[in-house]
Amino acid sequence: MNYRVVSLSNLKRLWVAGMFLLCLAGPTLAQRNPSGPPPGAGPPPNNNPNLEDRSRRVDESRLRSAEMDVGAEEANQKRVQAAILNMKEDFARIQVLRNDIARNLVAHKPLDYKLLSEQTTEINKRASRLNVYMRAHVPEETELNGLAELKNEEMIGTLVKLCKLIDSFTENPAMKNANIVNSKEIDKARADKANADRDLLVIIKLSANIQKKSENLRTSH
Repeated sequence: MNYRVVSLSNLKRLWVAGMFLLCLAGPTLAQRNPSGPPPGAGPPPNNNPNLEDRSRRVDESRLRSAEMDVGAEEANQKRVQAAILNMKEDFARIQVLRNDIARNLVAHKPLDYKLLSEQTTEINKRASRLNVYMRAHVPEETELNGLAELKNEEMIGTLVKLCKLIDSFTENPAMKNANIVNSKEIDKARADKANADRDLLVIIKLSANIQKKSENLRTSH
């Protein structure tokens, strides 16, 4: 849907000009007919002040309505810009957290369950917020791995899986290119979006499971 944007400064100028003309209208009419119409000139004009006042109120109401429309459109634009900034921040931060986890795994450092709990909590929060905008969904028959409760010996393998999922999600063409040229690209874009949706939902589930298991292991040690 297209909206026509009118600046507030233009509206104010229109309002001032309209009020100026309305103020001139009364004295001009009085000067033209200081003592009523001449004989035989037909019926006198309708100088009912209530009509002028009603017309002025209608004009003012329209101007106020136009100003409100402009204000609503500006507010919508601000919300859209804020949403875009939040998505970019979440997208980048998830990759940073993934790199931190992967770096510790490659270095074969002992698992720091407190740190893992904090990292996966933030991944889950940011992935969930991304999903507010993406509204990811998968067919009902699609199985989302990572829903089962983790065992102690599965932690490292599950962390590797989480890192790979984040790679798959962030490198997905659907997250980088929204330009569609022809029907073939539309079909590919749909497939990419379906893969991104599945990856994001598994990231949300898997990060929650890792966070829960990390908390249990941290308190038991």
